[in-house]
Amino acid sequence: MAGIGKSAAHNKKITFHAVGDTGGIKNPDYQREVAGAMKEDLNLGPDKISSFFYHLGDVIYFNGQVMDYYDQFYEPYDHYSPPIISIPGNHDGDPIDSSQASLDGWVRYFMTPTPQVNPESRDAPRVSMSLPNVYFTLLCPFVTIIGMYTNVPEHGSIDSAQQQWLTNEFATAPKDRALILALHHPIYSFDDHHSGSPRMADAVQHAINDSRRVPNMVLAAHVHNYQRIERSLFRRSITPFLVVGHGGYPHLHYLNAASGAVDAATGAKLVAANDKQHGYATITVDARNISGTMSTIATPKLPAEKEADKGYSYPAGLIELPKGAVVSL
Repeated sequence: MAGIGKSAAHNKKITFHAVGDTGGIKNPDYQREVAGAMKEDLNLGPDKISSFFYHLGDVIYFNGQVMDYYDQFYEPYDHYSPPIISIPGNHDGDPIDSSQASLDGWVRYFMTPTPQVNPESRDAPRVSMSLPNVYFTLLCPFVTIIGMYTNVPEHGSIDSAQQQWLTNEFATAPKDRALILALHHPIYSFDDHHSGSPRMADAVQHAINDSRRVPNMVLAAHVHNYQRIERSLFRRSITPFLVVGHGGYPHLHYLNAASGAVDAATGAKLVAANDKQHGYATITVDARNISGTMSTIATPKLPAEKEADKGYSYPAGLIELPKGAVVSL
């Protein structure tokens, strides 16, 4: 991603797009309109342009087929010039039959040993990525993003190797910049379809407690709506958990609570949400803060809004567990 470091140093911050569940398999209009709005952002001033798009999984519905990458990936993001980076979602890893291995399509684009233009991109060529694994750490100016692969089962699943890797990445992440965790299955969710994942809560709390490092923000998708959830993990520390899964799959998932609701079991609080419109998040990190907005596309009843959830800001500095403190998610 040549040039990103130089641009971030000049602007003293880095900005990126984030959303998941984008594949517009039944009705491509939603995905195309979200992608179009993201492309429009590239016309903003140089200090506001996103350096990359971090995809939060479920790139292709329903089974990650290579043959569907043109309609659901290459064509919608034609002319979206920044790099597209991704963690896989459950639909990316769920093969349709014995002729296809899990993650075939995702690996073919995102993990090529040498960047290339795949023939299935047709008239919307995009150079493939060379990510090192299905879970990986992205080192950026001002922020480190640890991306998990939470696999196919409902509520996700990781093995002991990924658990050990996750703890090590938390422990060794640079202390001079913010730490963001990205995973497809959300830890918390106030929706009526999937809900949050106790398995992912267990995996992440073990990584935090063993490494003593607390992420500044957690990004997830899987649930097809937008939610910004806050949780105090210790003392007065507030950690934001964003669910950004309204990127294009036609069916949105309804909320089962209104903004301001607090989960009695965990203390997680729903601060802002939208289950009526598709959209995407824009996140900015500088030396002191993580801030962002959520943008929506128009519906017959609701107008598009570039900053539907704006004005939030969280500290970007190092967060470590105090001696004796234990986090329970």
